[in-house]
Amino acid sequence: MKKQIAILGSTGSIGTQTLDVVRANPDRFEVYAISANRSVDKLIEQAREFHPEVVCIADESLYDQLQSALEDMPCKVWAGAAAIADMVTMPSIDIVVAAMVGYAGLCPTMAAIRAGKTIALANKETMVVAGEIICDLARQYHTPILPVDSEHSAIFQSLVGEDCNAIDKILLTASGGPFRTFSLEQMQTVTAAQALKHPNWDMGAKITIDSASMMNKGFEVIEAKWLFGVNYDQIEVLVHPQSIVHSAVQFKDGAIKAQLGAPDMRLPIQYALTFPERLPSDFPRADLLTLKNLTFEKPDLERFPNLRLAYEAIARGGNMPCVLNAANEVANLAFREGKCGFLEMSEIIADTMAKTTYIQKPTYEDYVASDKEARQIANLQIG
Repeated sequence: MKKQIAILGSTGSIGTQTLDVVRANPDRFEVYAISANRSVDKLIEQAREFHPEVVCIADESLYDQLQSALEDMPCKVWAGAAAIADMVTMPSIDIVVAAMVGYAGLCPTMAAIRAGKTIALANKETMVVAGEIICDLARQYHTPILPVDSEHSAIFQSLVGEDCNAIDKILLTASGGPFRTFSLEQMQTVTAAQALKHPNWDMGAKITIDSASMMNKGFEVIEAKWLFGVNYDQIEVLVHPQSIVHSAVQFKDGAIKAQLGAPDMRLPIQYALTFPERLPSDFPRADLLTLKNLTFEKPDLERFPNLRLAYEAIARGGNMPCVLNAANEVANLAFREGKCGFLEMSEIIADTMAKTTYIQKPTYEDYVASDKEARQIANLQIG
């Protein structure tokens, strides 16, 4: 039986690479449902190629265009955030690839967990905003959450077969982004165009900016805490410019297990879709004979304060990671639109964390309110 897949964010970087995996394995996977935020033309193109049962656009103003373009096809055409959350609960779906970017991915991921779907998780903000609630729901509904991020997939792969062995620490690798060797003075004047030129990975605009500021790595620290049940101080970030060692685990006896590979997201995507099986692939392979140097260094928290802010947020706990995420989404967009400087993003985030109401034991409703409050505070700081 083919696995029926729903892809949330099918037109983004992870979504399109998931479809590459489906194309390569037509005997294993079938696309049952796809969704996008605003990329309606690309969504139409995907619908015509893969013939899903459901096609959904988050922006309701684009519904008529989508419906008209697909009126000759037998698929259901839906629109709106609530429709995406309904879509993932459809009985035929086996796996939900949660590849939406940002806070918007939280609600449909929760709906998919409650529906008992296997989650292939690429939306790290879901764990950043509400990791405790997500983990509790997954336990309650016996729902597997399989990481898609290359770093978390590497950790997951390193832990296979190690159920009885305690983790000493997680070694979370980072490329360092395009500004790894820049001075503070140089970083004062960098542009969004420069920040969007990642040296190793092909990602969407928001995540690429997060990578350049190392907020993406901060989010991954928080996600790793929840996914692997460790304390935040057991997670060490290592800057590894070659992006070959995707992450590693050190055990109590001192042994380190790591997962290596070429920087290609299709490998962790396929592994999440087929776990515990490994399928043959034509993806690029790392050739150890050609790897002359694999280097590691500590991150500079003075030049990249977003990583420090992420550690502070998870150390404080409660709703503070949610506040961190909301402020970052506002600051990230402002930088891309030329409304603030690269280093100003950290100032906006820190100020928002200081001013937003702190809640030690938040409910889902508290997270919704905190997200709204933090965005309002962050936006007030942008001229």
